[in-house]
Amino acid sequence: MKLIPSVDLEGRAEENIEVTGSQGRFSEAIMKTNDLQYLRSGLRVKCEKDVNPSVRWTCLSFAVWLRTYMEFLIRVVVYLKTAYQLKTRDTRELESATFFAPYDKNIEPYIRIATALWAILSSMAHEIIHYQQWLEDKEMDEKEAEGSEELLDSYY
Repeated sequence: MKLIPSVDLEGRAEENIEVTGSQGRFSEAIMKTNDLQYLRSGLRVKCEKDVNPSVRWTCLSFAVWLRTYMEFLIRVVVYLKTAYQLKTRDTRELESATFFAPYDKNIEPYIRIATALWAILSSMAHEIIHYQQWLEDKEMDEKEAEGSEELLDSYY
């Protein structure tokens, strides 16, 4: 358990609040990191109704492990889709997974993953690397994201 300073909605400093792991929950408080304020943190997974139950369970288990392995300072939601491929927002190309990296850090990013593919966890890990690049204001580096196998090796 660690303590972090809390800031109320008007920006006034309040007492420290307890946070358990990287998924501490607190209401009406704003997390402050690097002079930016975020309403929510953490990793969430949302599944479409027809996603295979074993795929759903595996991705949820991976997300539970990820929460213990790294911090998610700005909330990111992973959407598990039943499609074989997804269109990217910018180039409209078909991909197995996408990461939406907003220019404004006050807008929450998200990851979409097509679950009808064999490499679901690999795609999720790859897009998590893009999330970290975005969080650190780095360029989206595909070579670095392709190194996401190290993350999966740590999981297994």
